[in-house]
Amino acid sequence: MKVAILGGSGKTGRAVGAALAQAGAATRPLGRAAFDDLPAALAGADAVHVIAPNLHPDEPSYVAAVVDAARATGVGRLGYHSVASPYAPAMPHHLGKAASEDLVRRSGLAWTILQPCAYVQNLLPALRAARTSGELTVPYAVDVPFGMVDLHDVAAATAVALRGEEHVGATYELGGPALVSVADVAAAVGLTARRVPAEPEAHPWLRAMFDYYDAHGLPTGGVPLRALLGRPPASVREVLARDLGS
Repeated sequence: MKVAILGGSGKTGRAVGAALAQAGAATRPLGRAAFDDLPAALAGADAVHVIAPNLHPDEPSYVAAVVDAARATGVGRLGYHSVASPYAPAMPHHLGKAASEDLVRRSGLAWTILQPCAYVQNLLPALRAARTSGELTVPYAVDVPFGMVDLHDVAAATAVALRGEEHVGATYELGGPALVSVADVAAAVGLTARRVPAEPEAHPWLRAMFDYYDAHGLPTGGVPLRALLGRPPASVREVLARDLGS
């Protein structure tokens, strides 16, 4: 199987590419230059997996371009990397993914949609920096629930979903094995956690997301990911022990 990965050079794309390669698939990582001639970039691929850039200003147009190119080149299999809770009106960039999901579902292609929660790995730089102060700081509430998930588990699940026909037409919310707070993550490495104001230059969509997190967190369940992996997803402590040496 040959899989083209839009966004293949980013953090998620590299992890997905590694998981697909481990499963025996040939991968083709594609960056923004691929949009100069998307049909040529996708030619010969059996499947395409779409990971849009973070906070893309018009993700539906980005996804629509890939869908059109996939149709034009006969790439019949499409994976789309969405987000947990894409239908939250308070978060504009989530709504962009909701609109993109609709395009994927109406594409006529054999599609699968993955909706991962926030990665544990997103906190690693702040955790490393906090080792000096003893305090992890984030611009949202530290005591609200998240279904934080291991990036490598999300990648492994993506590899499973793209290679199995039984996953066509499926939408999978991917959360870790338990709901945790940022305070729980900090405590796992002997730190405390505190909410601080967002940077003045923070993108308005990020500010909206932080406000949503303050009120609701981002809870997700772990059952779909467990089923795809055929094993329990990695816990926060297991991810930190592996990736942070804690």
